Amino acid sequence: MPKKKFKVVITDAEYPSFDIEKKVLSKLNVELIKFHCKTEEELIRNCKDADALLNQYAKITPNVIENLKHVKIIARYGIGVDNVNLDAATKKGIFVTNVVYDICDVADHTIALMLALTRKLFFVDKSIKKIEWDWKKFHPITRIKGKTVGIIGLGRVGQQVAKRIKGFDVNLLACDPYIPADVFKTYNAKRVDYNTLLTQSDIVTIHVPLNDETRYMISTDQLKKMKKKAILINAARGGIVDEKALLNALKKKEIAGAGLDVLEQEPIQKDNPLLRFDNVIITPHMGWYSEDTVDEVQRIAAEQVLQCLQGKVPTNLVNKDVIKNL
Repeated sequence: MPKKKFKVVITDAEYPSFDIEKKVLSKLNVELIKFHCKTEEELIRNCKDADALLNQYAKITPNVIENLKHVKIIARYGIGVDNVNLDAATKKGIFVTNVVYDICDVADHTIALMLALTRKLFFVDKSIKKIEWDWKKFHPITRIKGKTVGIIGLGRVGQQVAKRIKGFDVNLLACDPYIPADVFKTYNAKRVDYNTLLTQSDIVTIHVPLNDETRYMISTDQLKKMKKKAILINAARGGIVDEKALLNALKKKEIAGAGLDVLEQEPIQKDNPLLRFDNVIITPHMGWYSEDTVDEVQRIAAEQVLQCLQGKVPTNLVNKDVIKNL
């Protein structure tokens, strides 16, 4: 009897090759098809008869999920699953998985943004390329040693940032209601409440997931509480920071600058006012990226699909309540 043939659809992805997925899924009779879906209509048309989806950025809405006839799993290329409607997937008995990869690159990127802002490196570079050799133009630059760094979210990424930034001899504050006290002690971070962190920190860095609790957790009121010389770093998710409020704070010089690896709308639009600020550094949601991470993400995502199609519960199951609906 011939092996059942499975159809696995890559809804969208930016990777140059999918040889890793092909190799992982070669243990089964799999037809792997790649699309670059951007709309609900494209997703429904291309995925309705699939057995599994590998997904990067495309929004998997309740309407899309309702039209998936055979899909058993939606495997995300990444940690966050905010572009997949978990409730709808769970109700339909569809596994949703993520990739818990080594987040050292995100932590490194966060530190890079901090240093680039405090040393005004991008502003300096632009000036030098105009043959303007005058360090006094960049006054004031203060050292990072002795500053207070506040980490919002002391999970996997926050802990790695704490480990790295402590080497700069800073005072470390952190707030996270879900992390036990011993973790704060491990990283020599003083546990404080949210308001205290905002008012006392010279650098505020965000490392929480995007959900109903964290959406716009940095908005007008929070920015007003920050020091005028403070900088804000966001390498988590764009929706955590209210960009309109951030723009107003920058215009009024209520904070000194921002380093953003994520935005509310990605890719960035050419009319985004944040582009006009010399004290704002923006990178294209690349904090996670290194060649090592890409290989890891593709392999682990494909392994989740393989496990599911073999009749197993995937290792990185996010919507664990789905088991009740199987």
